[in-house]
Amino acid sequence: MTSHLRVVFCTHDSPTSIGGPFTWLRRLLPSLRECGIDCRVLALTHFGGTGPLVEGLRADGFDVQSVDCHERTVDDVRWILSRLQDQVPQVFVPNFVVAAYYAARWLKAAGAATVAVLHSDDAFYRAIQQEFVRGVVSQRVTDVVCVSEKLLDEVKAGVVQNCPNACYIPYGVNVPKPVTRDYAHRIRIAYVGRFAEEQKRISLVGRSLDLACRQVPGVEAVMYGDGPDRAVVSTLLEVERSDSRVVLGGVIANDKVQSELLQCDAIMLMSDYEGLPIALLEGMACGCVPICRNMNSGIPQLVQHGKTGLLVSESPESFVAAVRWLSDNPTQAGKLSLEARQLISQAYSQKKSAGEWARLLLQNCDLRPARLVIPRKLTLPKANPVLESDEKRKLPEPQWRRKIRKLRIRLGSLRRGLLKRINHSDETPGAAD
Repeated sequence: MTSHLRVVFCTHDSPTSIGGPFTWLRRLLPSLRECGIDCRVLALTHFGGTGPLVEGLRADGFDVQSVDCHERTVDDVRWILSRLQDQVPQVFVPNFVVAAYYAARWLKAAGAATVAVLHSDDAFYRAIQQEFVRGVVSQRVTDVVCVSEKLLDEVKAGVVQNCPNACYIPYGVNVPKPVTRDYAHRIRIAYVGRFAEEQKRISLVGRSLDLACRQVPGVEAVMYGDGPDRAVVSTLLEVERSDSRVVLGGVIANDKVQSELLQCDAIMLMSDYEGLPIALLEGMACGCVPICRNMNSGIPQLVQHGKTGLLVSESPESFVAAVRWLSDNPTQAGKLSLEARQLISQAYSQKKSAGEWARLLLQNCDLRPARLVIPRKLTLPKANPVLESDEKRKLPEPQWRRKIRKLRIRLGSLRRGLLKRINHSDETPGAAD
């Protein structure tokens, strides 16, 4: 099937990029290609270049153009626009790239649809809403996709005149064949995600898993992932508690996650906030019972306490009590496992999610954008400090000042050389007077 629909997705990437938005895009694009949609990618990279997302998409035959992030936001915007000038897509998805949201203004003016994606319930995505969903009309996107029901409610609550079309499309995962579990004799608990204190509360994760392994017979745990606070976890589990039964499993490729989770019995999450956690979807699809802190977005629609999982407070003792309940009530634990898997199969499958994305995008098949006109001087609105630092908006050094600076460096070098010659001449023995 061919739709003649061109869609460009933007993303960041780096050698250590892991997390929901990266996994989502890696899986979505092949599914959209099966629907006849021509998907291309523009990637702004950092921390050493491309990572699993860009490399995986290229290996799958996708057109992915990448560049290291520029020092200034405006230069990132110009790079994005220059890549699209001669072939404007019918749909442009800025995703979570700030420069791409600024670039969307010119793509919308050329006649393209521009689609925001709200991946999480945090300050960054609230600022995206403030600037590009409810902000100045020229800066607004045409559509906004929310990955959780709560995020959609927030967008609708802040509706203004000429507000973008808003819809809810959750992430999707594949649902493997079920496996048999015995909660009475062994409970293997997994954490999958970034090792970060911010949002993920990774120290709390490590302490909770360690305490459960010590206090509940037959419990073991594994932490998969990496991140900025990996050293904190290593110190906790390998130095302070060197006898811990919590194993660090490293980073696992997207296509290997479910094979690992099928060997586990529960999956845990202690975050302060989420959008719709893909790791939790993966675990529930594999029949792992979710044990989670309750939070504003994502968890309420996935985990019904006592039916599809267990909700706990932020104390390790509360987590241990939930694990002990699973061990003491293996029959009920098995029912939670089945209900969790069934929920994902019915409402959060990869096929269902990709189908909803395809329907949204294909509404724009008839758009015929004009050639993109890129101004010689790109003027961006005032920077939102939540989205970018002052450094990203600093003015370039004027050419005349750059020339003067180089001249001063050159003159300084000549002066030092001259003084060196004079000193050398004074020290050289001369003829007698």
